[in-house]
Amino acid sequence: MPAPPANPHEHPLVRPTVPTEPTRAEADMRDSNKIGFWTCTALVVGNVIGMGIFVLPASLAPFGFNALIGWIIVLAGCLVLARVFSHLARALPDAEGPYGYIRSTLGELPAYLALWAYWVSLWLTNAALAAGVVGYMTVVFPPLGAIQPAVFAMFLLWAIVIVNLFGVRTGGGVQIVTTALKLLPMLAIALLGGWLLLTAPASYVAHLPTTPVTLADVMAASTIALFAMLGIESASVPAARVDHPARTIPRSTMTGTVLTAIIYIIVSTVPLLLIRQQELAEASAPFALLMDRFAAAGSGRWLALFVVISGLGALNGWTLLAGELTRTMAVNGVLPAVFARNNRHGAPAVALLVIGALASAMIWMSYSKSLVSAFTFLTRVVTAANLPLYLCCALALIVLWWRRHATCATRRVLLIAVTCVLFVVFAFVGIGHEPFLYALGLCAAGLPLYAFMRLRRRHAPPNEAIPE
Repeated sequence: MPAPPANPHEHPLVRPTVPTEPTRAEADMRDSNKIGFWTCTALVVGNVIGMGIFVLPASLAPFGFNALIGWIIVLAGCLVLARVFSHLARALPDAEGPYGYIRSTLGELPAYLALWAYWVSLWLTNAALAAGVVGYMTVVFPPLGAIQPAVFAMFLLWAIVIVNLFGVRTGGGVQIVTTALKLLPMLAIALLGGWLLLTAPASYVAHLPTTPVTLADVMAASTIALFAMLGIESASVPAARVDHPARTIPRSTMTGTVLTAIIYIIVSTVPLLLIRQQELAEASAPFALLMDRFAAAGSGRWLALFVVISGLGALNGWTLLAGELTRTMAVNGVLPAVFARNNRHGAPAVALLVIGALASAMIWMSYSKSLVSAFTFLTRVVTAANLPLYLCCALALIVLWWRRHATCATRRVLLIAVTCVLFVVFAFVGIGHEPFLYALGLCAAGLPLYAFMRLRRRHAPPNEAIPE
């Protein structure tokens, strides 16, 4: 009988090697491929603030004050979820993000199913973002409307893929710039709201929503709002590329989530109180309507330009994460090993190309419907596909508490984890049965590949290793 491995948690596909002292050039190359606090924070803010917030005031207008209550619930739940990711990053700093958190606590199969659904949601998100950006770019630059929309969307998608092929530092730099620019329209809405509060406070009570507050409407509004908050886990996904992850990931996750929560509360409340409920519900660009009415005519078109920048920034951030997650899953033997190969810039080139191809196929398929219906369908599926990851990470923290891990042995940690579980269950109930079935279908679709990869590992030669 062969001797058991020295480390019982060692993955069967990853073979130990004799450690060698890195050369100075290798150390410099390794450091150059690391990202720090500001890039991680930009990933959180940039991925959360995509395009959804620019249309959500209209989507939530029929719910009236139920929407504000829903926002409070969602933002509170996401702050708790951010604490979950922060505790996991401190407790398991050497784990490669959520996959490592779940695999080391719940096992390989739950980790695979959660990350598989999440992985699918990433390239679905890219398809939705590219389609949304095209719609706004034709408003800002009307001559671009002559280009076939699906071709234009795929051009933007592959341009972002090429940027990320130059390495995580390049993609992270683009993320910082686009995040800073996308905050400008949010600041404009906040300043406009503050100015009106000081100069014309009566305008805030002139058109109060009349929809009664009910539990059903609060849950429905919460589910819609949750899509706009997806992405708070962004700092932890590329954990292997983060400088000092035990310190950087918790700080950037909490900073990005709190900043986004404050922004969302402000920019969601101002249009709800200043514009008549029915008119807001029918607005295709609610922020542009608000600026045109209370600031200056024509200013809404300039705001649409920043919507394009916001969409491109989110597309860049999700592409970066999709590539890193694909590489992580390949390194851990649940996707083909070829996906783990890096190019000379340290970027997971094969993974990025595969993500681009899958998202391109989804873009082409989505244009068989109207742009709005395609975007709505994709966002509902994306929201459902993210919830298994959030649930498993909360359960992983409970397992660490049960094991009396040094950083997770307090009752406060248990309270945070249980609260997060309840929040995810609340979201699953509110999202409805159809998206829930989509999430289950996504998980089931990955099982044949999981079985194939396990069978392949079982018959792999003893010295097989992940290709570099």
